[in-house]
Amino acid sequence: MTDLAAPSAADDASLADFPRIISVDDHVVEPPHVWQDRLPERFKERGPKIVYAPQGEMKLVDGAWVEEPGTGDKMAAWWHYEDHRYQIKEMIACAGTPPEEVTMQGVTYEDIRPGCFEPKARLEDMDANHVEASLCFPNYPRFCGQLFAERSDRELAQLCVEAYNDWMVDEWCGDSGGRLLPLCLVPLWDADLAAAEIRRNAARGVNAVAFSELPAWLGLPSIHTGHWDPFFRACEETGTVITMHIGSGTRTVRPADDCPTIVTAAMISANSAASMIDFLFSGVLVRFPELKLMYAESQIGWIPYYLERADDNYVTHQWAQADFRLPEKPSFYYHRQIYSCFFKDTAGMKLLDEVGVDNVLFETDYPHSDGTFPHSRETAQRLFGHLEPEVVTKLARGNAIKLFDLPFD
Repeated sequence: MTDLAAPSAADDASLADFPRIISVDDHVVEPPHVWQDRLPERFKERGPKIVYAPQGEMKLVDGAWVEEPGTGDKMAAWWHYEDHRYQIKEMIACAGTPPEEVTMQGVTYEDIRPGCFEPKARLEDMDANHVEASLCFPNYPRFCGQLFAERSDRELAQLCVEAYNDWMVDEWCGDSGGRLLPLCLVPLWDADLAAAEIRRNAARGVNAVAFSELPAWLGLPSIHTGHWDPFFRACEETGTVITMHIGSGTRTVRPADDCPTIVTAAMISANSAASMIDFLFSGVLVRFPELKLMYAESQIGWIPYYLERADDNYVTHQWAQADFRLPEKPSFYYHRQIYSCFFKDTAGMKLLDEVGVDNVLFETDYPHSDGTFPHSRETAQRLFGHLEPEVVTKLARGNAIKLFDLPFD
């Protein structure tokens, strides 16, 4: 396989003119003070806080890592929240590290790039990576804040969601000149509270929310129940894009209980495919025609097949649509309302016309282990730099500007 991230002398001539990237899937490692600075005093002891303790062993239980501090000499930064323990891992904060050197070991803040958790340093890394603007998903609360939905104290959990959003808007994005784009969380356990939090954040300029690709996998109501309609309505009315990161359903498709993690890592876009088909046949996009969905880190090469399959089933399996039949073929709603991100997908580039040049956005996945920092421009150039300039601009930044209504040219 071609190393897409490695620069080539043959690309130099066109690199200078390559449009600056707007990355719609990056990540932030939350600094230690996010919740301790914002929670009421009575909640600070049980709320999320950082404790330095020895690295611990991890085991995968129902798709989630379960871990406790060990007894060795090597220290890690551990989040403590009620009974939950989580160590920050090298894998999620290793921008620029060669893949062969990346491990799942716990690390401290002193071990990782400041750009992982400091806004000013992040902007400097973005400059070095030819990135103008960046949308960042959370780390500790997991990709849609499902950690808070799993805890026992709902009052504390709601305060944690609000504190995260306040930090995201005021501190992480606040002094970035619009280059760090706010992405909020919602209380997943209550659709009305979620709608209220959408409106609270929209009033201060937030137009992106992290949601689960497969909420039923979190033990929450499915999108077929109507339960989420207040949330969907609030997103539609405020122009808030629902962004769904791979893994935000917590579980992954596992062919066997004893298969290695590399198997689920290679198959994880199957989660996004399941989510997309679920939305297409749910009627949600019919009831909320202005609602926009974005799949993050899913890549795009799988989309044409599933659209073709969905349309064919719509025509040939009418017996399976007894309760509700879409007014239009599923692909109609896809092209109108669904977007997906890529950063390592030569297959997707070959199928770009079928995926839809207006439905695709680029990402860098900073600072994760498979991210393209500091060679994201070279990666993008190799993937789609050969296309017409108008298309290059759309993929690198134009589609993101339109979807998120950004103040960039």
